[in-house]
Order: sequence, then structure tokens, then C-alpha cells
Amino acid sequence: MDSLGPLALTLAIVGSAMLALPFLDPKDERARIALFAVCIVLTWRYVMWRFADTLPPVALSAESLYAWAFAVIEASACLGWTFGFVNLSRTKSRSGEASEHRSWLTTPPRVPRVDVLITTYNEDASILTRSLVGALDIEFPGVRVWVLDDGRRPWLVALCKEKGALYLTRPDNAHAKAGNINHALGVLRDDPDPPEFIAIFDADFVAHRNFLWRTMPLFHDPNVGLVQTPQHFFNRDPIQSNLLVGNVWPDEQRFFFDHVMPSKDAWGAVFCCGTSSVIRVRALEDCRGFPTDSVTEDFLLTLQLDRQGWRTIYLNEPLSIGLAPEGMNEYITQRGRWCLGLMQILRSPLGPLSRGRLSLPRRFGLIDAFLYWSASFLFKLLCLLAPIVYWFTGMTPGTTPAGEVVSHFLPYYAAVMITLYWATGGLVQPVLTDVSHVLTMPAALKATVMGLLKPRGHLFKVTPKGGVRDRLLVQWRRIAGFGLLLGLTILGMLYGSLADFTPERQDAGSIAIVLFWSVYNIVVLLLAMAVCVEFPRYRREERVATTEPVQVSAGECVFMAPLTDISVTGARIQATSPGMPGDLVVLTLQDIGEIPARIIRQTQGWFAVEFADLDRRRDGLIRKIYGGRYAQRPVQVRSRHILRALVARALR
Repeated sequence: MDSLGPLALTLAIVGSAMLALPFLDPKDERARIALFAVCIVLTWRYVMWRFADTLPPVALSAESLYAWAFAVIEASACLGWTFGFVNLSRTKSRSGEASEHRSWLTTPPRVPRVDVLITTYNEDASILTRSLVGALDIEFPGVRVWVLDDGRRPWLVALCKEKGALYLTRPDNAHAKAGNINHALGVLRDDPDPPEFIAIFDADFVAHRNFLWRTMPLFHDPNVGLVQTPQHFFNRDPIQSNLLVGNVWPDEQRFFFDHVMPSKDAWGAVFCCGTSSVIRVRALEDCRGFPTDSVTEDFLLTLQLDRQGWRTIYLNEPLSIGLAPEGMNEYITQRGRWCLGLMQILRSPLGPLSRGRLSLPRRFGLIDAFLYWSASFLFKLLCLLAPIVYWFTGMTPGTTPAGEVVSHFLPYYAAVMITLYWATGGLVQPVLTDVSHVLTMPAALKATVMGLLKPRGHLFKVTPKGGVRDRLLVQWRRIAGFGLLLGLTILGMLYGSLADFTPERQDAGSIAIVLFWSVYNIVVLLLAMAVCVEFPRYRREERVATTEPVQVSAGECVFMAPLTDISVTGARIQATSPGMPGDLVVLTLQDIGEIPARIIRQTQGWFAVEFADLDRRRDGLIRKIYGGRYAQRPVQVRSRHILRALVARALR
């Protein structure tokens, strides 16, 4: 081992991982605890070395202040990652509990009244029709569906009447979504048959048929006030779409909903995420309704429930499907609101250091979230700036031989990346994960400062959904910011090559490390800029993959063939086309029956059709496609597939 020098420990970690990880189950809590404990030890081995051996004496000089500021922020980020490692060391699944206690729900008189509330402000008719049809298709005794319209739109009144939903509006839009729900609670409280539970859905989410049969049994515990389920999406987010990696890389929130939230549930720290949740009305009344002191009213509600003695739990099953932010503006608006809301909570009487009853897991969860939104994104900015500072000034975050950097940084980095890759099935990748963080970084830093300095007076910004996206859209302002960092990095590297003019450098090994660092930053910034070039999307309806059989009738020609995908507006069939584009055929679909369709494309081995007479069949197609019949196929994340897709994007 000694002969391998600085790489010895890193090679030992990689070798041990290759031998052991194929035989370890990521759901095994003992294995998770052991591996994340190794990550924590190596992380703080690195941090201690940074402060003990790499920093100059404290002095009022640019070099000293820069190095110490960088190290303090880096240590803060490492503290945040440590909270994350501790959280991920455990995980919990409640699927068995939901199945086991279904009998509790079906024993009279326990079948409770549940009302489904769909909150809406400015979504268009196609989005609301989808959500309405899905909610009305929920299989559960006595469900009532309410549309809470803060847009006061006459056409929505007519749509609700047509579909059989109840409509409710109010005279103003005070406190946005939270105020909308609170107004509805006041109306429902006076109803002759008030609900015991309410299910909350955003206007762009469609409930699966079994949503309540899976979530409601978890209320067998009388202390459970809220059950949250994950958010899944039928469209691709901006990173997937604009980098053309949708087939090899899942949406950015899969790590959070599939891994972070089950782990938080194991620690008793899971929180409400708004849509796709069920709440006990009595618990809401104890909290005097949804809080209005934060633009993330769902997170704040969880803390108020905790203070009142109510539990929030998580059922990690795909029980609804919704519309992910389609463009970069929407993507950034949403994440900026999340960050701003958290900072408002930190400044509120329910902050982590507040007095009064607030459980320890909740307090640690708030500190964890604060470090994520503040320290980790600030550190990400410093990581982009550090090579630039080095090339132009010669100043470094620390002074030490390159071999020492390799022997302390690489083991910790390798252990963290390998463990996260193993625990999440490849959802944490060095480059793409950094791209998502870089994209969010400006909004997160701005919201952190605004929320901490001025926690009051911020309006709730609705994430726009839908709309026409049939043309190329370039986010020039965002590209300019990332391009500035990219240009300075490249200019710095060129300037650093002019030995007669540049500041004194460290040894060749240190220069090589900064050179690699610079190239890595260039790749990340180029990809971030590429995400800001939004390709046209001509399909208004997303297609889901399937292999179910369909009968095709074209005159005397009748045959069976498998579908390859289907949407509300059309389908693709794996068979030789029975006609030419423009010809009519009749499909016989499961759950739908006969539906006329027009051939629109054909090629060797398959043809595509567009459904005709859609007005009569649309609701049935919505129920078929979004009701949960088609299980989402998880993306198999493989680094080589991602690399191949990114190369194809670069060559486009």
C-alpha cells in the first residue's frame, strides 16, 4: 500500500466497493449505516486536514482571508452533507403497512368522508380537464371533488358542472394557495356532511384510481395527521429535454422523492409537499388551517402539525402523476420559491432554535435544509470561481503539496460518490448532478439573502404550466451569466500559460489539479448553457410506452398488433400500415372500445395514428392513460448511456 503513495487509500476504497457492493442490498439498513458512516469519517478527515495543514496563518491579507473564507464555507457545506448522510443511512417503506391495515378502513363505520380539493389559479382547460377526470375516477366510497378556483373563470364553472365536480371560488386571492384552501375549509366546515379528511392536488396533477385505497389505511394510527405521496411526472423536465437525456436520466426530483423522503420518514422528519397528500381535518383545525406566513405553506404546516402532536408520514408509491416544469423560467421560479419559503420559516417562531414544542428530528431537518440551500450553493459558486482566481492572481484555497490533496480529497470524494451511486441506483452522477445545482444556484443564493434579510412581504409565485412551446427559446440572460464564468475560466487558463506575466505558481502537481478543476467546470458550464436552449415541443400530450395489444380494422383487413406508445390524442402501432397517411382505421382499445383514427405517419415495421372523434372519447382516454394502469418504467441509469446521450447532444 505504501508504494502506491497518495492513491493507496482511494484504491483500497474502490477495490473494496467493487468486491462488496454487488452483494449488499441498498435497502439493508445495516449496510447503509456502515457505508454512510465511512463517508462521514472520510469527510471530516478531509476537513480536519484542510484546517490543520493547508491554511495560512490568519492575517488581514487577501490570501489569508480568501483561503479561510473558502475553508469555512467548505466546512459548512460538509456539515450539510453530513446531515444528508445521516438521513440517508436509514430508509422506510410503508407499503406493507398500507396493505395490512386496509381492513381497518373497510370495517363499518370506519369508511370516512373524504373530499378531494383541486387548487387552481390560471391553468388552461386541457390541464384542468385532465386533473378533474382523474380525481372523479378515484375509487373510494362517497368521494366528492371540489375545484377551488382563484381565477374566477366562468368556463371552469361550466366544466365542473359538465364533469360532475363541485366548484368553489372566493372574492379575493389573499394568501394564494393557502388562503384558497382555508376558504374551502370554512365552507366545508358548515356542510351538513363535512369531510373527515381532505386530499390536496395541484391543478396539473392527476390522481390514480387507487390513491385513497392506498393512503387512507395509514390513518389507522390516530396520531397521523398527514400522509404525503411522491410526485411523479409524465413529461420531461428542462434538463432531460434540452440535453436530450430523457431516456437515460430520470427527472431531477427522483432523488428527493424516491430516496430522501423515505429516509426522512425513517427518522420522523418527512414533510408535506403540498400536492398528492391527504390530511386529517381535525389536525388541520388544531393548526387553524394552512399557515400563511411562508410561500411554502406545506412545509410550515408540517411543523405546526408536529407542534400540535400530529405525525406526518410518507407512502413511497406512484399514486399520482403531474406536469413537471416545462421551461427553465418555470424550473427556476419553483426552486427559488422553495428556498425563499424555507428562509421565511427559519425566521419564524417555528425555526430550528425556536422555543416551544418542536421535535428534535424537525429541528435537525430545518438545519439540514438551511445548509443545503445556503452553504452548498454558496460553495458551488466558490468552486466555479476558485480556478479563475488562481489563474489570474495565484491565490489558492489552501497551500499544500498535490500529493496531500490527492491522499485526503480523493478518498472522501470516491467514498461519497460510490456510496450515493449504490444507494440511489445511479441517480447521483458527478457531472449531471452538478449541472442541476449550477442551474439552481443563482436563484437559491438570491432567495437565501432575500428570505433571511426580509422574510415578509413576498408574493406567492405560481409555477406556470402549459402554454405553447412550438419554437426554439434561448434564455440569453442565464446563458450570459454562465458564459461569463466560462469565458473567465478559459481566459484564465490562457493567461496562466504566459509564464513571463502571470503570478508565481505552486508546483506542477498543484497546477495539474487546478487544470483538471477548470476543465471540469467548463464541461458543467457548457451543459448548463445547453439546458438554457429550449427545443420546440410540438406534442401537447405526452405518450406513455406500452406493449398492450390493439385490434386494427381497415375495411376488410382486421388484425391484432402491439402498441408501442399511446397518448390522449394518438398512438403508435408495431405493424405494417394497412393504408396511406390520411386513411381512416378503427382501433379497438382495452377499456375504451372502438375509436376511429387517422393514419398520420408510417415507416417499415410501424405506423402512427391520430384519434378522431376525440370529444366523445377524451375522458375515457384520460382515465386509461393517467389512472395508474401504466406503471412508470424507471430509467436505468448507466454512466456510459448518459455520456453517449451528451455527446449526441453536443453534435446536434
